[in-house]
Amino acid sequence: MTGAGFVVLPDTASAAEARAVAPWAAPRVHSHASGRPWLVGRWLPGEIQVAAVGPVRVAVIGVCPVTATRLSELTARVRTVSDVDALAAALPGSCHVIASVDGQLRVQGSLTGLRRVFHTQRNGLTVAADRADVLAAMTGAGIDERALAVRVACGGLVPSPLSDRPLWNGISPLAPDHCLVWDRERAQEVRWWQPPAPEQPLSAGAQAVREALTAALQDRGPAGGRLSTDLSGGMDSTSLCFLAARNVPDLLTFRWGEAEAGNDDAAFAALSIGSLDRAEHVVVPPAELPPLFADAGVPVDTEEPYPFVRTAARTRHTAQLLADRGSHRHLAGHGGDELFTPFPGYLHQLLRRRPVSAVRHVRGYAALKRWPQLHTLAALVRPGDEAAWWQAQADHLTDPPLRKRRPSLGWGLWPLRAPSWVTGTAVEEARNALRHTAGTTRPLSRDLGQHQSLLAVRTSAPWYRLLARPFADAGVQLDSPFFDDRVVEAVLGVRVHEHSGPWRYKPLLADAMRGIVPETVLGRGTKGEFSEEAATGLRRNLPAILELFADSALAAHGLIDPDELRTRLLAPQADNTMGIALEPLIGCETWLRAATRPTPAWRFDAHASAS
Repeated sequence: MTGAGFVVLPDTASAAEARAVAPWAAPRVHSHASGRPWLVGRWLPGEIQVAAVGPVRVAVIGVCPVTATRLSELTARVRTVSDVDALAAALPGSCHVIASVDGQLRVQGSLTGLRRVFHTQRNGLTVAADRADVLAAMTGAGIDERALAVRVACGGLVPSPLSDRPLWNGISPLAPDHCLVWDRERAQEVRWWQPPAPEQPLSAGAQAVREALTAALQDRGPAGGRLSTDLSGGMDSTSLCFLAARNVPDLLTFRWGEAEAGNDDAAFAALSIGSLDRAEHVVVPPAELPPLFADAGVPVDTEEPYPFVRTAARTRHTAQLLADRGSHRHLAGHGGDELFTPFPGYLHQLLRRRPVSAVRHVRGYAALKRWPQLHTLAALVRPGDEAAWWQAQADHLTDPPLRKRRPSLGWGLWPLRAPSWVTGTAVEEARNALRHTAGTTRPLSRDLGQHQSLLAVRTSAPWYRLLARPFADAGVQLDSPFFDDRVVEAVLGVRVHEHSGPWRYKPLLADAMRGIVPETVLGRGTKGEFSEEAATGLRRNLPAILELFADSALAAHGLIDPDELRTRLLAPQADNTMGIALEPLIGCETWLRAATRPTPAWRFDAHASAS
């Protein structure tokens, strides 16, 4: 592990004590104007920029393609921490913003949750960090058994804000639309961002998205080394490839070869490769890739369960391959599905404003996805509220799975159901957490369609934050431009129903990229499919997975029934449902083992690996 991360300390005399217990042997330190420690940690090369103007210090950490001169200009306008609102709104990319202003301190992450902030109390002093396990190491925090039970009982599919809860006692998450502000030693959470009104028509919205993506890819190359990008053949990664190639002719593109004959990714990728003749293209054949679910028992991250267990070995292989070819930053299309394929909750608003159009949309979905029309229309008439949605998840947690043809029309993304191997204790803890969330949560937007889009982004962005860790271990910064704040704002400003519906695939992105990406790719209506490869990988690695759970840490904590799990694993599998449910379970198992070792990995004791 690189041990990359950082701690933010207020401008007080007592901060020196907290600095002394930061979990790195020889961290880098940036200071307040007073000379006291401000930022303590480790960063990948080029990941941090700091500007100092008089008593003001501003740091941006992450991917922020802004020049030092421009950052200094923005910093010169800051007189109080409130002025950071305007500074943050002017920054491209996805980054943490930390400002020290004459004894005051402000820290915030990105509006998506890709850059997160956590905070805790240490000897009465509030300290913050970008990783929950860093704060756990500094305070000696133990595992939050209730939070872990929620992850296990809900199959890893818990949406935000419940999924934001760290797995360490005493560590609090900061909501992505809030900043943490200190006035000397006292800290409070303050909201800094609200979603734009979704009022732009599709044509104007496509132009705004085009401008946001073009600006995002303008200076995306790393300070040193090469820029690489995924080129799967899908619209998301292909769009980034063509935008990046405008500024980086010697781009390195990468893709995994397909093992399934029915996957047409290769045909669309080949078409794009033919148009990117100055780039270097790497395609790794399936036989040269680790099988899916290989090395499933190897822990990936020490902060929280890793969500992409089936591809973990491939991800490590990919990261090292890219590093060997000189890549220091790798672009990925993560976030494209969440932004450009809205959930069907938009139909509620459409039914009230344009009922004829709404019925037409429902009929189209009924033909395409076999939605039951009467059930769908009845659900649209009774949208309920967010509290009722969370309460329903608690009430029905152990019910049988819903029929696959039922759309997600509520204030969540999908129904939560506990797998059969989860114990009653874990289910009860999860129900309590779901009911508590029902009483405290607030909608992300009054427009249900926009709420679902933002919820999808907030739920998935932290997953890709963890995916970046294996790349960082190889010295490659994983970069997901679709999660850039300015890009997300451009998409959220578009009328949801105008870039939704059953007739076109991702029309907002397609219209935004017209003239940049080959028309054949923009007109693609299919998506790569890997279920057979996943099933094959699971069968091949099943003995190792059975061995992993034969002495399960989760079972020792009373969260799963290993006998029931073994029975389910050995039973014939009609589809890939088992593999989907197994992936987050393995993530929880390997994380718990790492977190409860005699010398826990999360304490960052292996300082040498961070150098």
